[in-house]
Amino acid sequence: MKIVVIGGTGLIGSKVVANLRQLKHEVIAASPQTGINTITREGLAEATQGTDVVIDLSNSPSFEDNAVLEFFTTSGRNLLAAAINAGVKHHIALSIVGVDQMQNVGYMRAKIAQEDLIKRSGVPYTILRSTQFLEFLAGIANQATKDNEVHISDVQFQPISSDDVAAFVTEAAVGTPANNIIEIAGPERFTMPQIVARYLHDTNDKRKVVANSNNNYYGGTIPNAALVPADNNKARLGAINYEKWLSKQALHQ
Repeated sequence: MKIVVIGGTGLIGSKVVANLRQLKHEVIAASPQTGINTITREGLAEATQGTDVVIDLSNSPSFEDNAVLEFFTTSGRNLLAAAINAGVKHHIALSIVGVDQMQNVGYMRAKIAQEDLIKRSGVPYTILRSTQFLEFLAGIANQATKDNEVHISDVQFQPISSDDVAAFVTEAAVGTPANNIIEIAGPERFTMPQIVARYLHDTNDKRKVVANSNNNYYGGTIPNAALVPADNNKARLGAINYEKWLSKQALHQ
């Protein structure tokens, strides 16, 4: 099959491209750096010509409310229009677990807008809603640090490794469209302070984690269980737990 991966040079995209090429598919790693831009439409029609599957792993360069909404709606419309013109048989997008429960956060409103465009497009689709990545634990700690203390909410948290995310995206790409939303998550559930404190300890970071019950997450207040699957029995759970993930990080340092 010919498969176009939008955001194909990013964290997840580069892994998906490698997986699919290993399976002997023709894969285009699409990004502005490779001359394919879903905002300006540069190279988009040419890239999607004769394409069987489009995978949208794009992300906004700005998280400001208006900018992120403009990015996902413009990018989504342009990509879907190109897919329809090219007769693409399957559109896959990576979204966020609990996105519909966090609509007071601008980024989440933009992701719902992206999902809605896909559902209304008429193109067969699969939307994968993922929990937060284990790779972002450091970033979560950094953005919550004040005076060498990490102040974070005690919301439920079920982070997934980027390798598992890429495996689920790859599986979707070679499968049939679900025409539905599928939740993916890590195999272990914590509270956010538990896993962040564990990560800081394991990486010899002396910052102290201070838990609170504010339920704040990237500028909005969220339900306590917004960041974990709605039904863990129905969600697809990754194979890589925290310990396995951390060991792999140490090997690459």
